[in-house]
Amino acid sequence: MTSLGRLIYVDQPGTGVSDPATPTLELRADSITAVLDDLGSGEAVLVAVDGTFPESALFAATYPSRTTALVVLEGYADPLFERTAGSPEELTAAAVATWGTGELAHAMNPDMPWNEEIRAATARWERGAASPGTVALMMPLLAEMDVRALLPTVRVPTLVLHHTDDSFIPPKWGKDVADRISGAKYVELPGRNVFHFVEPWHQSFQEIAEFLTGQRAEVADDRVLATVLFTDIVDSTRRAAEMADRGWRALLDAHDAVVRSQLARFRGREVNTSGDGFLAMFDGPQRAIRCAMAIRDAVQTLGIQVRAGLHTGECEVRGDDIGGIAVHIGARVSALAGPNEVLVSSTLRDLVIGSGLEFDDRGAHQLKGVPGQWRLFAVASR
Repeated sequence: MTSLGRLIYVDQPGTGVSDPATPTLELRADSITAVLDDLGSGEAVLVAVDGTFPESALFAATYPSRTTALVVLEGYADPLFERTAGSPEELTAAAVATWGTGELAHAMNPDMPWNEEIRAATARWERGAASPGTVALMMPLLAEMDVRALLPTVRVPTLVLHHTDDSFIPPKWGKDVADRISGAKYVELPGRNVFHFVEPWHQSFQEIAEFLTGQRAEVADDRVLATVLFTDIVDSTRRAAEMADRGWRALLDAHDAVVRSQLARFRGREVNTSGDGFLAMFDGPQRAIRCAMAIRDAVQTLGIQVRAGLHTGECEVRGDDIGGIAVHIGARVSALAGPNEVLVSSTLRDLVIGSGLEFDDRGAHQLKGVPGQWRLFAVASR
């Protein structure tokens, strides 16, 4: 979004670090004015997410000269309790009960990547944004607010985006919003998420960019610096042949449980598995190495050995998968590791100097399909 202009977040009054406030539609619309005035923004595109549509519509209708355009993401105009089972009190109680756990965000966005690390981060975000008491104070307004009569007075260019399979806010609610605003453009996109700023988000951004600029934006693959970890069971083919299918499957299930437990412990994200191996990524190189060591030690109680290879580099994030040369290097390093060995590239070794980890030099190697010589190091057993 910042490629289109300055991006301004507007928190609702009473949330975040603002003082407690009794929520009203007028107060929420006034907060938009206050933020724009404070930042010296004469006009802006309003991007309304979920329950923030009513105040955005009120601002756009009241200040059309300051509203370049209105973009509505999973919006609705009539009272929530009229369209859902349960009273406003029941809706409020349900929201309060899950607030601060991260689980509500997961239920609302089933297509977004999800693991324990993301859940914990979402839970922290919720707790930082509002207390359960604040949620209880704000929910009745969201459940009972009705701005249908207001929408015909909105005279600014409007784009309404909605996910086809959103079960929380069905498309017909968004279509109703577009039908009540003269000239509004309505677009349905594949997906089930309430939020358009989590994966997959590319199509939503492209629609917004085209609506605002007249040109469909090219969205580059996400690229992040990460440490990749490959593990696999040593002599797995021989072990599988020696064991009956049921025994081998039970061993693999126990192995997978051990690996996933350690990934959760060290904040790693499982990317995929391939039979007896795992690919995971980490945002911290030291945690990645210590996780590999923990996996190596833990699986020995199952009577098996693993090899592990790690490398740090720029990865292309493709939904739940990752790619790029860094992933290929990590795979090649892993292939050179011996039984019970954690092998790392020199790039990764250099990033953890001072961590207390010790390494044995394994010399320079030519990695298949990767140009140049690569110096590899084995993590010293301790």
